[in-house]
Amino acid sequence: MELKSLSSNWKKLQETLKKDVSTAPTPKRKRSDRESQNDLKKRKTVTEAGKGGKRTSQAAHTTKKRNRMSPASPDGVGKETQSISRKSSTAAFPKDNEGRSSTVEIGKYIAVDCEMVGIGPNPDNDSALARISIVNYNGDQIYDSYVRPKEMVTDWRTHVSGITPKHMVEARTLEQVQKQVAEILDGRILVGHALRNDLDALLLSHPKRDIRDTSKHPPYRKIAGGGSPRLKILASEFLGLKIQDGAHSSVEDAKATMLLYRRDKDEFEREHLKKWPVRVAPENKENGGDEKKKKKKKKKTRKR
Repeated sequence: MELKSLSSNWKKLQETLKKDVSTAPTPKRKRSDRESQNDLKKRKTVTEAGKGGKRTSQAAHTTKKRNRMSPASPDGVGKETQSISRKSSTAAFPKDNEGRSSTVEIGKYIAVDCEMVGIGPNPDNDSALARISIVNYNGDQIYDSYVRPKEMVTDWRTHVSGITPKHMVEARTLEQVQKQVAEILDGRILVGHALRNDLDALLLSHPKRDIRDTSKHPPYRKIAGGGSPRLKILASEFLGLKIQDGAHSSVEDAKATMLLYRRDKDEFEREHLKKWPVRVAPENKENGGDEKKKKKKKKKTRKR
């Protein structure tokens, strides 16, 4: 066979193959069972939405419910519920009369505030400790306790103190509170407003060098014409906070006092250094001359 006839036959064969490929029907892909189910769910959802948009398919509802349930929690408590329970812990929401918090660190600076009740025949002048609260530098509650007065309470001062007889049911004794508070105060900077009254009520003392009293801070005293300003006025004027509108809260007052100290901390420390300069520890010089050993003189004996 000649090459020319071979090449022409080869061209005809190639053209025939191209026509067969172009005209051949494309095979249809078989739909899986899962795709059929998904299409069925979509149709059902669209149909129900057209009837009012309020009903959702039972399959979708079941899927959402399973997603909310944690597989690791057989009682049905999911991750969302667990996170809420963590937020509801005592660390996030401290309780009244909780005592010493087991989750909050104390730190170097603490602020204290006390609430009093009237006792004896002259309750306007005679007071006893009924509640004490302590917060740290960040304002977190370190300690809170109701205190049972030893004397008979003749004026609860509820409209001011917020204390009622029911608070005394689970109140601690003064001795218990003294011991716990003394451990917290030890070696720390104590911040407060008119701290002398609080320490007297606690029957405790604290080194003056370690006290920062907002009622004695000169810039704050200017607002009261040089006298002792009220904590409520200081909080409103310098912090923009409204406190003590009704019954007082010792926790709230302690937080406000710490904020006042933090607001003007540098000036507080400068004023403090004027009264209590930094202690300079004397250097221990080892002087050999100061510790000379006396040598015993030997008695010379004469030879005879």
